[in-house]
Amino acid sequence: MCLILFAWSPDDKDQLVVAANRDEFYDRPSQYAHVWQSNDQIFAGKDLQQHGTWLGITKAGRFAAVTNFRKPDRHQYPQSRGALTTEFLNSHCSPEQYLQQVQNEQNQYAGFNLLVGDRSSLYYYSNRSTDQPKQLTPGVYGLSNHLLNTPWPKVTIGVTAFSRIISNKVNSFAEQETQLLNLLQSDDLADESLLPDTGVGIALEKMLSPLFIASPNYGTRASSIVRIQADGKINFTEQNYSSGGKTDKKVVYSS
Repeated sequence: MCLILFAWSPDDKDQLVVAANRDEFYDRPSQYAHVWQSNDQIFAGKDLQQHGTWLGITKAGRFAAVTNFRKPDRHQYPQSRGALTTEFLNSHCSPEQYLQQVQNEQNQYAGFNLLVGDRSSLYYYSNRSTDQPKQLTPGVYGLSNHLLNTPWPKVTIGVTAFSRIISNKVNSFAEQETQLLNLLQSDDLADESLLPDTGVGIALEKMLSPLFIASPNYGTRASSIVRIQADGKINFTEQNYSSGGKTDKKVVYSS
């Protein structure tokens, strides 16, 4: 994942609403979101190179998502970051217990931001921060390839628009979902003066600055909208894209 916008409100009807883009090289093989054969409680896409996932849910309302922490790093790490989400979805640990385990193994992974939660709590942790795993309070958050709520242009713009869309209770969730997908397809480049310096060079910083990325070899592969409700209902919509940002298969799941 390269952008996750989410609202956490465990005491409301909509406990968790997520709008997220996964950015990846087009030639990296993956499966669309589906019910996993290895565990039919999991609904998620799958990276066919390392067999993990970038974002997923379970029928019980567990949620996990991961983004890379963008910083040049030549070190080879033994574990794939996609395993962080997969192992949580497969486990029965509380989010807090799980992140305690992850902390002990954090040096096995390249830089990551990890969100894990269930119906009662949502936690954030990064192995590129000195902070302990953090239980999130109700609110709206944005996460890209730096620490939570780092004010990169795509995060700031995304959080503002996301908040406006989900706060409009006049619209149905289907209407909100359409608006969120449109938001995730925004390809406006950020002004150079607002770009971060993550060590990849100004040209690449600019190419990576929109919410939706399209380039010859790398770009947004999937947009996901997730809603987990207090009554047990779950909605998951995934719009996929092929090379150059062309619209591909759309997957819809509800339980």
